Amino acid sequence: MPEQPVRARLVDVAHAAGVSKATVSKVLNGRQDLSVRPETRRRVHEAAEALGYRPHSGARALAGASTHALALLIPALANPTYVTIARGAYQRARELGYLSLLAEDFDGQEADESFHDLVQEGRVDGLLIASARPGHPLLDALSRSAIPHVFLNRSVKGSGRNITMDVARSSVTALDHLHGLGHRVVGHIAGPSGITPSEVRKEAFLRHADTLGLDAAPVASGEFTEDGGGSAARALLCPADGDGRPPVTALYTSSLAQAIGAMAAIRDLGLRIPEDVSVVGNDDLPVAAHLHPPLTTVAMPLHELGTAAVDALVATIEGKPAGDVVVPTEPRLVLRGSTARPARPEGTP
Repeated sequence: MPEQPVRARLVDVAHAAGVSKATVSKVLNGRQDLSVRPETRRRVHEAAEALGYRPHSGARALAGASTHALALLIPALANPTYVTIARGAYQRARELGYLSLLAEDFDGQEADESFHDLVQEGRVDGLLIASARPGHPLLDALSRSAIPHVFLNRSVKGSGRNITMDVARSSVTALDHLHGLGHRVVGHIAGPSGITPSEVRKEAFLRHADTLGLDAAPVASGEFTEDGGGSAARALLCPADGDGRPPVTALYTSSLAQAIGAMAAIRDLGLRIPEDVSVVGNDDLPVAAHLHPPLTTVAMPLHELGTAAVDALVATIEGKPAGDVVVPTEPRLVLRGSTARPARPEGTP
């Protein structure tokens, strides 16, 4: 079977003509408000012809007009948290007359400047980015352009377009519940380092643990997955020899998936939930009520987060100034059967 030719991209034309992708897009779309020399326009057209570049179907006709489509970039489709966020974004986009497209961004399938090109080539009007890890190649591309975009459930320092929740309050809510039950050694399963919500949640956990005067508040990090939660739970419940701290009697996880993995690890260690170890998960989804035992959670305003992100992005598309937004809905405790008072050590009255 003959090899299919590789379609030339906007960036290829830009490199060949020695100009920016934005300049190529505007020249090829016939924009007359672009201040470039005639020889530059000619060079762009010659490069496009030589490479056989063809704009995406309809892009030329849509130049300067709205496609009424938004792209939502999430870290992993397997993470149930983003299902609720995406649903909120999709429903709000529909209400405003937009279509919300979904794309996955994970290791080995990392989104790069091609998502920047979605806007440059007139395919979507703006980007909702929930996968802005430190050093992500898309961040550099966006920092050099005026493309409408917001960061969703992520914070990029200095961007002024971060749409977030009060994740610090979630740690306070979980710790207050566990402390009220009598737990004095509470472990926290954090997310990967460098992920802003996880870092904020961990810092708030340590700060509030100190305020409450807990005997110990150890932290272990893991991916936002069942395996990540399981390995972190084992590290907290089976400390290295010579650690010297009292045993953990409760765990607070940074995601629902981590909580599911932590519960499996607790059972594998021959411990009971909640008699030996209480567990609180972050984010509340329907599956939490059907675990054994049903999982106590801190419910976050995920649907509202997706809604707020679309509102902020559409406002930016319409020319209004960008700004950071914190969803006002506070986290709330959903009490179920995975938490209880800690068992008294043998020999105590």
